[in-house]
Amino acid sequence: MQVWSDLNNDQQRDLLARPALADNKKLSDIVSGVIEQVRSQGDQALTELTKRFDGIRLAKFALSANALESAAREISPEVKEAINLAYANILAFHKAQKPKPIKVETSAGVICESMQKAIHSVGLYIPGGSAPLPSTVLMLGIPAQVAGCKRKVLCTPPNANGEIAAEIRYAATLCGIDEVYLVGGAQAIAAMAFGTQSICKVDKIFGPGNSFVTEAKQQVSRVAGGAAIDMPAGPSEVLVIADGNANPEFVAADLLSQAEHGPDSQAVLVSNNAQTIEQTKAAVERQLETLSRSDIAQKAIQHSRYILTDTVDQAIEVSNQYAPEHLIMQIDNARDRLDSIENAGSIFLGQWSPESAGDYASGTNHVLPTYGYARNYSSLGLADFYRRFTVQELSREGLENIGPAIMHLANAEGLDAHRQAVAIRLEQQP
Repeated sequence: MQVWSDLNNDQQRDLLARPALADNKKLSDIVSGVIEQVRSQGDQALTELTKRFDGIRLAKFALSANALESAAREISPEVKEAINLAYANILAFHKAQKPKPIKVETSAGVICESMQKAIHSVGLYIPGGSAPLPSTVLMLGIPAQVAGCKRKVLCTPPNANGEIAAEIRYAATLCGIDEVYLVGGAQAIAAMAFGTQSICKVDKIFGPGNSFVTEAKQQVSRVAGGAAIDMPAGPSEVLVIADGNANPEFVAADLLSQAEHGPDSQAVLVSNNAQTIEQTKAAVERQLETLSRSDIAQKAIQHSRYILTDTVDQAIEVSNQYAPEHLIMQIDNARDRLDSIENAGSIFLGQWSPESAGDYASGTNHVLPTYGYARNYSSLGLADFYRRFTVQELSREGLENIGPAIMHLANAEGLDAHRQAVAIRLEQQP
């Protein structure tokens, strides 16, 4: 347990550092090499890299239509019903986000409009690893479906048998995704960004992933001819603010629900009550023994932080500085403190709002900014699947009304052609 007030600024910054940011140069070089290999060798590179990283050599990367259609018969009724419920809730929340066109007459005869069109071709990355993630398929596929993206490409790593889980395939069919490729990692990001013989390039890439995927997304977004990306979404993290009335068992469960994602996940508890922290630490150790992924969670818990603050207000200041992906507020009157939160990907209010609800079925999107990017990125939403553009239409009266101002401004900037484009029209006889 660290006492926040006893630390100087440098120590406070170090305490809130993310564990996965170490050795960034090495990570960047590895990813850069993978991207270049895919760009130059196409499918051949995907074959070699899939063999190297996933341990299997595939004859083709595209998932067959039969494999998609059979998914509904391969999962249990309980799981199918759960996916359907999550689909319905996520669909409802994202349908409510549909943008409306704006049309304003800014001056007499001057019409300005803002319009949205769905991005034509989107790439949806679904992490693999030790657990299938149909929930992420829903989080990416549903907004693409609601926005009306014409082409939806899903990439996910194959298992040792060259297959992907039926749950992922079923979720893909619900979202109208019929272009699925068994490719993962940085090589999948490169393939979607630049295209190969099997995979046509997309306009924008969405989805979370490990450090290699996150780095690959950022690199391809900086290359001319690459693809745009949603956000730098990397290893998962949670920060819990808890007061003296918080349930330590609940807090521990929330910390562990992030820790089990992967060894590079991070869980942080900030509390103004030392007893809450000590009881939570004990609960974490007890609950760890009951988890099927306890070995993974244990490694992540090594990155955990237990921070004691003087007040709840100071705990909120710590959270705003950390800018967590997930922020859980297990404090009295949590909603009353909501206006004090400045930086967070998604917020969970009160003891009955576990982060698991947002991960699966409440309706909000679980693709969120990590690494402190919550300071300048937002949680994924429907707007991310649109391009926004403006329209203006001027009548002669409208140009006469604002034309003199345009010409004065053009003169002030020394742009004669801009002035002339207005003047030549105003000189034209009606």
